[in-house]
Amino acid sequence: MRKYHHIKINLPGGIVAAGDLYTWMEAASRHGIDQVQFGNRQQLYCRTENHNLKTFTAELDQLGVFYEVNTDHHPNILSSYVAEEVFQNANWLSEGVYKDILGLFDYKPTLKVSLVDANQTFIPFFTGNLNFVSSPVNNYWYLYIRFPKTTSFYCWKGLIYSDDIPRISRLIEEEMVFDKDELYNRVSSRENFITQPITEELQLPDFALPYYEGFNRYGEKTWLGIYRRDECFPVSFLKEMAALCLKRKIGQLYTTPWKSLIIKGISDQKIWEHLLNRYRINVHHAANELNWQVEDLNDEGLNLKRYLIRQFDKDDVRTHGLCFAIKTKPQSGLFGAVVIRKQFNGTRNKSTSMNRYDLLYTANFNPNSREYILFRKGVQKEELGTYLVSLCKYFYELTTDQDAVMHSVYREQEAKEEVVVEEQEVHQCPHCLTIYGEEDTVQCPTCEEAISHP
Repeated sequence: MRKYHHIKINLPGGIVAAGDLYTWMEAASRHGIDQVQFGNRQQLYCRTENHNLKTFTAELDQLGVFYEVNTDHHPNILSSYVAEEVFQNANWLSEGVYKDILGLFDYKPTLKVSLVDANQTFIPFFTGNLNFVSSPVNNYWYLYIRFPKTTSFYCWKGLIYSDDIPRISRLIEEEMVFDKDELYNRVSSRENFITQPITEELQLPDFALPYYEGFNRYGEKTWLGIYRRDECFPVSFLKEMAALCLKRKIGQLYTTPWKSLIIKGISDQKIWEHLLNRYRINVHHAANELNWQVEDLNDEGLNLKRYLIRQFDKDDVRTHGLCFAIKTKPQSGLFGAVVIRKQFNGTRNKSTSMNRYDLLYTANFNPNSREYILFRKGVQKEELGTYLVSLCKYFYELTTDQDAVMHSVYREQEAKEEVVVEEQEVHQCPHCLTIYGEEDTVQCPTCEEAISHP
């Protein structure tokens, strides 16, 4: 029997009303919960002991809160709403447009839906299944579909009107097939949508992660970003912070995919500094600690992140312009230009793959790219820091002089990996069409369906 349970509360668009947060934190404290966490899709997690589960969920039911216990059948709707005003000002995509779209969702998606402004770089573009990205045409969006449990992408034939996003999302979910033309025809036969022709390909800005912590000015106001090294926010702190928001007429707070919290519209910074001081909340972390993605509720990944950051600090490594992802599970749609991926041995011989990792990076070190390039294979934990430093050096050589890439470590490995790939016998999963090696004989590494060979 479980000793504790994780209760997930979705925060559509990464928005939480201050009054709701206060009420939830009051309920959490009454049932022995002293810390909560935020997730990669801007959701809220509460961890409760087994004996408090029924009473806590009964109170959430009474409050009319939708939640899931130890599951994620209904992923949170992710959005770049939080970035508006503080990191960029879009041409037409305002906070009101986000709210209108979110308010039209009259069902709970089972696919991951993302609403992202094409002009920002704070929120990942393609970590969902239905990725709506703003277009140059007012109130119209590109739609990029990533088929469930695959890395296959499909751009919808036409720009989608803002008000149609919830309805087309629902129809795609209901008609989901893995053939793009058949999917388009099925949805189109169900309902006619107002669309605009795609006259130009989506153009995304170069990646640059803004510093999202501490007090920062925008216009006549200040916004506050709060990051926690252990990903845990004290319930008592959040309760008092929500109360302060209500007192200062700040109606809502924002969560981020970096598992942090942002409060906009602050006009009296000293009062907020006093609150941070009383709870000893640090807002001066190094930039090379803020550009990491770790799977939700994952101590293994979090501990590895801490270990690697210590290595970076020891060697005084520059990581500006990069972001890192640690994947310890076969399926995790994390966002990163550099990926540390734990090896999974299909033969179930744990001794051959324990604590070994593959290092990959995306094409042009663009974290929004889905093209991964293998840098090192089967690296032991103790060697990760050394190879990551080499990869960082290669990134800066590439960005400062693209005509003279002289990184010997990279070039030697590139040639070596090409030989290895050519010698491998490969197979294709009949379920999601993933290409995998001969050793993966138990289950597909992407969709985890059982596989067999003739």
